[in-house]
Amino acid sequence: MLNRFTDDYLESLATTGFAPKPKVSGRLASFDGLLMEAVGLQLPVGTVCQVGSKEAGVEAEVIGFRNGRTLLMNLGGPAALLPQAPVRPLGPPGEAEVGAAMLGRVVDGAGKPIDGLGPIRGAKHWPIAGKLQSPLDRGRVLQPMDVGVRAINGLLTIGQGQRIGIMAGSGVGKSVLLGMIVRAAEADVIVIGLIGERSREVADFLETKVAGAARQRSVVVAVPANHSPVLRIRGALRTHAIAEAFRAEGKKVLLIMDSLTRVAHAGREIGLALGEPASARGYPPSAIAMLPNLIERAGTDVASGGSITAIYTVLADGDDGNDPVVDSARSILDGHIVLSRQLAERGVYPAIDLGPSVSRVMTDIAERPHILAARVLRRHLATYEENRDLVLMGAYRPGADPAIDAAIACHGAVMEYIKQDPDELVSLPDAVAELVGVFGPA
Repeated sequence: MLNRFTDDYLESLATTGFAPKPKVSGRLASFDGLLMEAVGLQLPVGTVCQVGSKEAGVEAEVIGFRNGRTLLMNLGGPAALLPQAPVRPLGPPGEAEVGAAMLGRVVDGAGKPIDGLGPIRGAKHWPIAGKLQSPLDRGRVLQPMDVGVRAINGLLTIGQGQRIGIMAGSGVGKSVLLGMIVRAAEADVIVIGLIGERSREVADFLETKVAGAARQRSVVVAVPANHSPVLRIRGALRTHAIAEAFRAEGKKVLLIMDSLTRVAHAGREIGLALGEPASARGYPPSAIAMLPNLIERAGTDVASGGSITAIYTVLADGDDGNDPVVDSARSILDGHIVLSRQLAERGVYPAIDLGPSVSRVMTDIAERPHILAARVLRRHLATYEENRDLVLMGAYRPGADPAIDAAIACHGAVMEYIKQDPDELVSLPDAVAELVGVFGPA
């Protein structure tokens, strides 16, 4: 009887193709608080590993190789790691959880829920690095999108599927402007990536900017500044993957990422740790080259009819408009909104500087009277700013130049059009009607 059982058992193992596989494991050879070096294992870049024990260890991601050693970067917090600690692969970062199960949830860079609502059940999956599309699979931007901000709706009209940047120094009002857009945006789904910002701002953004009905149609990926640079980059990738999956379902998606500069900072930390030379103001080439790959994932999909309208905040370090990140983003985006510290100091909110701001698709989505009225307002504002010092000093004599006279007469109406309270929402038709009524042809 025993022999028969043994024979049947061994035969069943043989028919299932069972083959024992050894466990791959290496040892920790070096660790400086951020960058780890492991020996004894060969793994592809992107593999996530467990360093140390499950109880007292951390997760790390393979980012490169050097002198026969595998380089990893810490994904978690501090850990009591010892020399020769075991390093075991857990698998590739692979895919992001997407779909309707994500609506109303808040996750971190690794996709783990941090909102206290329990695990995410029933989610679908999407490659975290996205799916490469042909340029011909991208549709044109032909439909305007109402964002509830009068100056943007009227003078910098945004289209569905456009990628636009909000560029400013610190403390000029980027987050407040984003909150106004989130509350009024006409979108099926809102995907928000809070990457590299202060932890306090995450809770504040959720309670004040994404409250009420907007919360139920939004997904938030939050990776504060004190998290690993690898985790910050994975958070940005996860944000775009979630938006891409909704776009593939034919939905109109509003993607907001605050901020693109913090993603570049994370890329700079990784590049410098790998020994890349610092070229443009301390940024290695890989940090700047990463931005187009991220931005190009947004846009309109011809096949599904869905769209991702992406709004990125770009921090201009030292209010420098020629910062490498600002310059790179400006060259690849479909428009940019520049916020002025001088206007903010005068009490003008939102402090949109119309001179350097532009929407590259406005001529495709706005009617002819709307475009002409916007040009008239811009011309009056530019003329006034050019001669502002003369007017304030009393050096200009009224009647000397009709263009300056018209600019002075219209300046009050121009500033009233730009100003808007944070709690006030102005629809696109109302903004256009007011603009054409005041600055349109008689």
